[in-house]
Amino acid sequence: MQIGRRIYYEIATGNVILDTGERQGAVVPTTVEQDFQTYLALAERVPETVGVLELEFGQYAQDFAECSGYRVDVSGETPMLVFSYPDPSDPEAPPVYQRSLSEQIAELREENLTIMEAVAEVYEMLVGGGGS
Repeated sequence: MQIGRRIYYEIATGNVILDTGERQGAVVPTTVEQDFQTYLALAERVPETVGVLELEFGQYAQDFAECSGYRVDVSGETPMLVFSYPDPSDPEAPPVYQRSLSEQIAELREENLTIMEAVAEVYEMLVGGGGS
């Protein structure tokens, strides 16, 4: 069995309180209520002030491996995980949080495919006789 991580955060700020991590093998899924009883970082909190993001096993694996930090962006309608990545040219720079690089790359690939299809259509119109 594989269980994705749960990220508990302060609803007011988006600061991460607890990341349960991923688990696999002979593991038993827990409920949010059980987590509040099990983890001290949650037990000392008022449950109504804590939000939770439940991730699929392996979701954002590359982003977690490469990021220098993460938090939850609570400014929008839906809370969203955002990451900061180290800047090799300025290691002392303060963190800048952004959507995951894996999401940004997927979006760029999709845009690139759309552009390539549009170019192919224009080319076909010009070369294929549609331009005369």
